[in-house]
Amino acid sequence: MDLILWRHAEAEPAADGADDMGRRLNAKGERQAERMGAWLDQRIAHSTRILVSPAQRCQQTAKRLGRKFQTVADLGPEASADSLLAAAGWPDATKPVLIVGHQPALGVAASLALDGEAQQRAIRKGGVWWIRSRERETLQQVILHAVQMPDGL
Repeated sequence: MDLILWRHAEAEPAADGADDMGRRLNAKGERQAERMGAWLDQRIAHSTRILVSPAQRCQQTAKRLGRKFQTVADLGPEASADSLLAAAGWPDATKPVLIVGHQPALGVAASLALDGEAQQRAIRKGGVWWIRSRERETLQQVILHAVQMPDGL
């Protein structure tokens, strides 16, 4: 199974008293999402399930991929790493899954998937971590397939 974790691109700062869910991408975030969306579109399978936080910045990031996606309330800013992995069906899903979400849950989910331990890992804004679970000679292996930052594209 491929698990692709995509952190939303850079967003406007939170205004006093404003709803965090409504924060939009800033100009840099728009460019980050555009670059990463194009990079991902060339690499992910057409069968990839795309699950996205309902937060506006995640919705805008996901739209840059140009594919249909499902908004999942449990992937919001307060989501846990366990809820991300459960939504993805990690490690047993039959199709690749891409999640567009938030720190710190994405970083902890990456740690759980790779090491089986809940540790903080930093996924930069607009960045992607691509983790693969596969069976080789009856052994289950987990590998870090790719780490890509939008500034490197």
